[in-house]
Amino acid sequence: MSETNTPEDLPHPQMQQHVRRKAPPKSRIMMISTHGYVAANPPLGNPDTGGQVVYVLELSKKLAQLGYAVDIWTRRFEDQPEIEEVEEDVRILRMPCGGSDFLPKEYLYKKLPEWGENALRFINRENLTYDFINSHYWDAGLAGSHLALKLQVPHIHTPHSVGIWKKEQMEKDSDLSPEKMDQVYNFSRRIHHENILYRECDLLIATSPIQVDVFLQKHHVNKDKLRMIPPGYDDNRFFPVSEATRENIRQEFGYEGKVVASLGRLSHNKGFDLLIDAFAIAAEHAPEAHLRLAVGTETDSTTEDPILAELFKKVNEHGLQDRVTITGSIPDEEMPAYYQAADVFCLPSRYEPFGMTAVEAMACGTPSVITTRGGLYRTMVYGSDAIYADSLDKYDYGYSILKVLRYKPIRRALSHHGAIKVRSRFTWTGIAQQLISEVERRGSSLLLEH
Repeated sequence: MSETNTPEDLPHPQMQQHVRRKAPPKSRIMMISTHGYVAANPPLGNPDTGGQVVYVLELSKKLAQLGYAVDIWTRRFEDQPEIEEVEEDVRILRMPCGGSDFLPKEYLYKKLPEWGENALRFINRENLTYDFINSHYWDAGLAGSHLALKLQVPHIHTPHSVGIWKKEQMEKDSDLSPEKMDQVYNFSRRIHHENILYRECDLLIATSPIQVDVFLQKHHVNKDKLRMIPPGYDDNRFFPVSEATRENIRQEFGYEGKVVASLGRLSHNKGFDLLIDAFAIAAEHAPEAHLRLAVGTETDSTTEDPILAELFKKVNEHGLQDRVTITGSIPDEEMPAYYQAADVFCLPSRYEPFGMTAVEAMACGTPSVITTRGGLYRTMVYGSDAIYADSLDKYDYGYSILKVLRYKPIRRALSHHGAIKVRSRFTWTGIAQQLISEVERRGSSLLLEH
């Protein structure tokens, strides 16, 4: 007699469905950032390695937390591995081009056709598919345009800085001749390629109100393809601390009196020389004030050494040897404490597309004086969120620093409202959500074009 199964012997239909179901593959995003030292733990301060690398890494991590798999594509050089895991669902893929030496971002574009072909071979070999490409800076934008055409996917471009604006700002405050400036920064080719790139990409992401103005007025970009999404910061790392904790940090750092702090890559446009001039004004009226500059000086070239020499020269000329301390880069793990320990943080750039260091400082509750030569100040309420001044005017900037040092109610207001402002607008989770929302909102039109 044949054996039959009773109903209770049979697997439950839902159980059968559970056993057979496979997890659907995650949507995959291609992030492209071709220049600099892109790594899971990047050597910040190295040539062409700073805020943009942090931006790409942090945005990728948050996109992964939203359910995507993210590949960060960059150039392979020196002894870097081809593949590096950052964290779950985020990895770095490095393709070689132009040999094994570091190449500066101004001239990397010449080697990008080779990079693109190597990337396509890897994509085809691994059978990778992407929902969209997000490229960063104009060199990666050129690579992104090529791959978007080959892969038939939408291309979202985030310039980070804009050649025509940077050139105009440098011409106002540079000793270089136009010919020498173009030789060093390659503005003519950059602006040419940016004009084409901004028209070819499907969506252009500005990171500040100033960039929106430049794209509309200088490049005549179609307003419908333009969206402003500011950079973000990690609110799990940068946050205010109690006064007792802050005093402990200051003791560990050996701080006394009022501390004015700034940090960034050693570069002319960062304006550290302007800050020393401005601090000299403030120091005349605030004898307890001390300026601490942490500048990224690790470089494969000696071209930036004169900048450091100029800073020390200015310190000596103002007689501030005992009141100005210049050090190398701050280790990444010490960055929150560096901000939290300061009484005032300064962003003195000659030109700054946004100014992420000031956002991080404000997130830590540190009163900040920012430059009007950038985009961040237009998002802040003067006297409530931050103080801003013209960093090219040493008196304007210097007396602005002095106001914050001298008056405790101002420091308290800036500390409180500044932290609230950046928490409400600039967290990485919020930035990632804005990007995905914008892509989804335009999804049907983007896909139709491809």
